[in-house]
Amino acid sequence: MRRATARARPSRPPEGLAPREGGRLLKAQALLPRGLRLLFVEGYRPPALQRKYFEEYADQLRTGNPEWPAEQIHSAASRYVSPPDIAPHSAGAAVDLTLADTSGRELDLGTRMNANPEESAGACYTDALNISEEARANRNLLGSVLTAAGLVNYPTEWWHWSFGDRYWAMVTGEATALYGPKEINSQL
Repeated sequence: MRRATARARPSRPPEGLAPREGGRLLKAQALLPRGLRLLFVEGYRPPALQRKYFEEYADQLRTGNPEWPAEQIHSAASRYVSPPDIAPHSAGAAVDLTLADTSGRELDLGTRMNANPEESAGACYTDALNISEEARANRNLLGSVLTAAGLVNYPTEWWHWSFGDRYWAMVTGEATALYGPKEINSQL
């Protein structure tokens, strides 16, 4: 996975996002204190890649827990990687991001991005208690600007935020999601 670089306040959102999400990221960026930036890491993810990520993690769980039935593997894998048929990244409705200073140095948010629950002892969960005060403050700042811009957080991944997907609809009380998984031009 490639990391984007933090740069001066962007004038346009990253490509491949659902229409309403990009503007919300710009709004959140504008709410950050001077000297801080959103560091966009990943947005749209093709369904085939989502399926690959899900199966790879499920395979890791199967190897480490051979006694688990298939339903338990699927449930545990779903905590960390969204099942392909409902994945918000495949709808362009989700982003993985963090905070950085103006030189692009990532701030401490308690774990590396994409740390799974097993390797981080649950510190990847947004409200984890086993992180430093500095990491907690940075997560709170990230959460406050993204929430103010209308995004919702998937609570097992502090870095995962979305707008318009099924989880967003459930959290906000909307009757339906605005976006669902789709294939888009591979040039994005």
